[in-house]
Amino acid sequence: MQAEDEPIKTSCTVAHQHCKCFDFLTDEQRALIEKNRVTVEFKKGEIIAKQGSFTSYVLMVCEGLAKVYFEDKDDTLILRIAAPGSLIGLTSLTKSSNVFHYSASAYVDTTVKLIDINTFRQLIGENGLFAAAIIDILGENSIQKNERFYCLTHRQSYGKLADLLLCLAGNIFRTQKFVLPLTRKELAELAGMSTESVIRTMKKFQDDKLITSNGKTIEIINPEGLLKICELG
Repeated sequence: MQAEDEPIKTSCTVAHQHCKCFDFLTDEQRALIEKNRVTVEFKKGEIIAKQGSFTSYVLMVCEGLAKVYFEDKDDTLILRIAAPGSLIGLTSLTKSSNVFHYSASAYVDTTVKLIDINTFRQLIGENGLFAAAIIDILGENSIQKNERFYCLTHRQSYGKLADLLLCLAGNIFRTQKFVLPLTRKELAELAGMSTESVIRTMKKFQDDKLITSNGKTIEIINPEGLLKICELG
């Protein structure tokens, strides 16, 4: 069995905290960040960033959970969950692309630091280690999106939900037993399934003794079994 703090899957989010990139800054550079950032609290459901709007800042999630998604008219596609330590808006760092390429909203009450994007660009130019860490994050995000698209397009309902539950346990809550703050409808949207399919599949997983579910509390009791379902698709 994998350790509880070991990342299992990467389909719903990246496995590591983005904020570690700030460890490479000097004291003066950290002070510059503090001078050019504000902290904003968003209520559940509030828009944190709007696709197509000008980007004047990079966002770091401090508390809560955010949904990052692509919009096309009335349709949306969830790209990932942004957990505490995640950065949002890195794709807008290039000066030729100064708009948000996706939207983000708060799954729950969420606290976010808004860091001036020009300050961020300045530090990338001044600090090679910081710049390399940002490149690593962008690479992780790209791999995660590939994993997510594969999951949504090639796995059946059992595989989709098994993958999502493992990702939530391994990368978001980092424990096999967690309280899921999402409704079944939100869970279905994240898994790319109907609400009815999620409810049926959750019951099947319980009957097969893969998980237990009591209200919003979910415990994965057989991660190897869920992983096998993922591998079978």
